[in-house]
Amino acid sequence: MICDEPISALDVTTQAQVLDLLVDLQARLGLSMIFISHDLGVIQHVSHRILVMKHGTVVEAGSVEDVFERPQHAYTRELIASVPRFGDG
Repeated sequence: MICDEPISALDVTTQAQVLDLLVDLQARLGLSMIFISHDLGVIQHVSHRILVMKHGTVVEAGSVEDVFERPQHAYTRELIASVPRFGDG
């Protein structure tokens, strides 16, 4: 299944419901998805592997853990640093 920004125009409650449904389908049916999003929190929640693209070129690929905890490319580090962190400081 290809999901291109599937929750971007939805309110937070509906976003959560759609994400829960997709995660459930993924687990129950062994469904594979290409999930396209600019929301790194959502990507981290629903993905097993991540491709980071810049100007149409893949600059980094790996497991969720590898990419979020040990980003190799400067663009990936920049994206991760830009995610709002609540409760810090």
